Amino acid sequence: MAVLLGAIADDFTGATDLSNTLISSGMHVIQTIGVPKKSVDISKADAVVVALKSRTAPVDRAVSDSIAALRWLRRLGVQQFFFKYCSTFDSTHEGNIGPVADALLTELEENFALVCPAFPANSRTVYMGHLFIGHKLLSETPMKDHPLTPMQDANLIRLMSTQSNRRVGLVPYNVVTTGSEATEKAFESLRLEGISYGVTDALSNKHLATIGAAARMHRLITGGSAVAQGLAENFRHAGLLGPPQKPRLPEVAGTAAILAGSCSQTTRKQIACWQQNQYPLLKLDVSRIACGEADLEEILAWAENHNDQPILIYSSDDPADVQAVQEQYGREQVSALIEDTMGKIAIGLVGMGRRKLILAGGETAGAVVSALGIDGLRIGPEIDPGVPWTETIKKPRIALALKSGNFGSDDFFMKAFRMLP
Repeated sequence: MAVLLGAIADDFTGATDLSNTLISSGMHVIQTIGVPKKSVDISKADAVVVALKSRTAPVDRAVSDSIAALRWLRRLGVQQFFFKYCSTFDSTHEGNIGPVADALLTELEENFALVCPAFPANSRTVYMGHLFIGHKLLSETPMKDHPLTPMQDANLIRLMSTQSNRRVGLVPYNVVTTGSEATEKAFESLRLEGISYGVTDALSNKHLATIGAAARMHRLITGGSAVAQGLAENFRHAGLLGPPQKPRLPEVAGTAAILAGSCSQTTRKQIACWQQNQYPLLKLDVSRIACGEADLEEILAWAENHNDQPILIYSSDDPADVQAVQEQYGREQVSALIEDTMGKIAIGLVGMGRRKLILAGGETAGAVVSALGIDGLRIGPEIDPGVPWTETIKKPRIALALKSGNFGSDDFFMKAFRMLP
């Protein structure tokens, strides 16, 4: 049977977030790391999620990588496509969400897609086209100071209009609450008006289920992972999908480690909680990394001294301090050097037998997974909303939790390791 749903995610943690949503709704999911260069066994997959590292890439590269992923998925016979981006709509005025969505619509010869980053379980909601985090507008949260994608506007219609060459409209709350039929008609009305994107309000999982049902005939859906939670039922009602399957935990031997690069407030609270519980941790000196003076042997020697314990190595810091280093050495250069360092550390940790890894932050996850040469993941059970355990398909078997910087409870790191055998 052909793959029912093919997804393109703009970062690695977002890909596992979406995979988690799909597997929770009863789909068998395979996640690939980039477009596979070799054959990947997808014979049992209902959904395939291609994880890209395109969120903060140059626009042209983000578009070309996304089109390559789409063409690979089309060759699998995929029926419906999903473009997954962050529930905080992480992007800049130039993109990359709008340009990638435009390119995917053009490639598919379609003229409409919904836009919905809402994730109510993690307090992300959309009301009258504005994105809220809890009770605050996105632009009033710490995301406004994000070092790579500062979000200083909460109006999704305005954000999408700035990034896209196409027209953007709204499917408001009072329509969504009426039900899937009314929502489907609203989508069609926008399309007939020549509007290509329908920003769709959602305050609850019930609203997302309504949106999913209304989008059953859409060739392309765009949004955060949560809007995908109703898609499995569409396939099930059409007789294309069997009963749900329970995901299983990774079963790997070896000690545990965390690599954290996110500067989000959430991740910094998780680091503080780890420290308060007196687990070993090592803070990387970003200034030394930026000027090429990071001592990899010293870092790995520290890890070796704690090889019988779970450890945390992090570059996460206050955004203002990170910005100061970026201004001195250049934003792209600093980011690239930190990612390169994290990748080399990960290779060293796996080499010394660590097989249970948590990677905090999309850029960190992308760098580490790429450095380790991982090309596919089996998705396991959820740790916290949006973050599952995964296991590498090929040897050496490694248990991986790819955590978006803004996700997870304060005690996430300890909770995650307690789940494993």
